[in-house]
Amino acid sequence: MKSRSSAGKSGVVREVFTTFLRLGSTSFGGPIAHLAYFRRTFVQERRWLDEAAFVRIVAFCQIIPGPTSSQVGMLIGFTRGGPLGAFLAWLGFTAPSALAMTAIAALLTGAERHDPPVWLGGLLDGLFAAAAAVVAQAVVGLAASMCTGGRTKVIAVAALFVTLALRPLPGFQWVPIVLGAIAGALLLRAGGLRADGLPIRVPRGVSVVAGALFLALVAVTALPKSATVVFLATLIRAGSLVFGGGHVVLPLLQSMIRDGLISARDFFAGYGAVQAMPGPLNTFATFLGYANTSPLHGAAGALVATGLIFLPSFALIFAIAPVWNRLAGAPRAAGAVRGANASVVGLLGAVLYDPVLISLGGAWLRIAIALAAFAAIALFRVAPWIVVVTAAILGALLNA
Repeated sequence: MKSRSSAGKSGVVREVFTTFLRLGSTSFGGPIAHLAYFRRTFVQERRWLDEAAFVRIVAFCQIIPGPTSSQVGMLIGFTRGGPLGAFLAWLGFTAPSALAMTAIAALLTGAERHDPPVWLGGLLDGLFAAAAAVVAQAVVGLAASMCTGGRTKVIAVAALFVTLALRPLPGFQWVPIVLGAIAGALLLRAGGLRADGLPIRVPRGVSVVAGALFLALVAVTALPKSATVVFLATLIRAGSLVFGGGHVVLPLLQSMIRDGLISARDFFAGYGAVQAMPGPLNTFATFLGYANTSPLHGAAGALVATGLIFLPSFALIFAIAPVWNRLAGAPRAAGAVRGANASVVGLLGAVLYDPVLISLGGAWLRIAIALAAFAAIALFRVAPWIVVVTAAILGALLNA
């Protein structure tokens, strides 16, 4: 009987892994598209959970910092196969993009070290230009969805100027987010968040361990600064402070440019490349882990970065889940979340100005490709991965 039960459990977790591996290999389009794929696969086709349970999981993950689609996938894996199911869901959904970004980083950094061909510079310029277009479109789209009133627009603009003013300071990115949350709690609609019960039961012991892990990760950001600690701290802040994942993680990661861990061109080339990948956009961290100049780089850096960009928010989810209803019902919680989201728009706007637009400078090839790419994405609704591939090829051909 025991062996039969073990075999059944093994089959369940194997099904979780293979299902998410297929989704991680085919789910293009970013977080919103991922949620549509998940709903079709797990609610309509496989019936692992019903519509109401899926909606409650999505609502919870949208309010917790971190990459929403990866968090939703992990919790679906948890409902199906427990902690192991959660890990395998994340691994399957993340691995295809992470492996591809590792390979791209290895090819680019290897070519740059050994007398790079002329066309490589053009390819990097094309990826940079595509990234500029993606960031611009993200600012426009996020502003339209997160800054719907006059007060949220003021918070976003204030966050932009605070970000530009504090940029010389290390680890400053949490300041505008916290200030935005405080402003939102005071100025925006009062009241709690929707607090429907989660369709999962997290044991108290797991919650305590997860909370301790989150605090330990945050403590790393206060360690004496070295190149490796700066690299790790940047990933932890990016993984624990930003709501939604996807494009909004960019402002926290781009401090690596200022810290001398990677050049602006390589940074945005990697960001452009990840737009052409299926699965989570947070695997941009995988590229940075491989290509950064700290002692922790190459394959080891890619592996650590891939785990660390996701780990803080995953720990936070399991720490908060048992007390979620009380936290969500707190007065002014909804306003605080809206204020934090508006401040993230300002953060991303600051990145669009510096270093994206400033780095474009007088490079007319980059500017022309960036304008064409923005028009393709924003006006003609061309899929970002098609725009990225086209921009890279065009840049390489024009610079050959």
